[in-house]
Amino acid sequence: MAFVLVIAVLIGFAFGAADQYLGSLVTLGSWTSSVSGMSAAWLVLPFVFGLTQTGARRAALVGLTVTGAGLLGYFALTLSPMEGVSLGHVDLIGFVGSQRLNIVGGAVTGPVFGMLGYRWRTRRSTASATLVAGAICLEPVVRYAVGRLDPPRAVWAVEALTGVAVAGYFTVASARHRHDIRQS
Repeated sequence: MAFVLVIAVLIGFAFGAADQYLGSLVTLGSWTSSVSGMSAAWLVLPFVFGLTQTGARRAALVGLTVTGAGLLGYFALTLSPMEGVSLGHVDLIGFVGSQRLNIVGGAVTGPVFGMLGYRWRTRRSTASATLVAGAICLEPVVRYAVGRLDPPRAVWAVEALTGVAVAGYFTVASARHRHDIRQS
């Protein structure tokens, strides 16, 4: 388990830092900040790590770990000289306070989506598949409803189509699983 947690920390930190860095690449166009702003990827990450675990508690722990490390990577790059922040002028308490919704959200969704990954792998849980595919498919719809669908809209169309493809995968995999159970 310790090895998996180390891998979760390394990958999570790199994911968070890369997400923040992508959002800062405005010279490449507005698509970078739109992709960086996607929440669904932050839910898929603990789900994928949860797939690797042999127990629900372990899946929840690895989901929390990868999400927490991702947030640390995101925050570290946000407060780094790469982003023009002078290390002597960082108001860490104020920054953490401004990120409390992301921190609390990650503390809840990391373990939950880690467990959903475990439940998908071990039971082909329809609820797990629905929540993951729904998060990907419906994020653009929710962002549109609250007026936060940043341009370009093609980015969000790709996300929604990706969600449809993921839902298709889950549907086929569930059908195969049920067929295999009936055959045995």
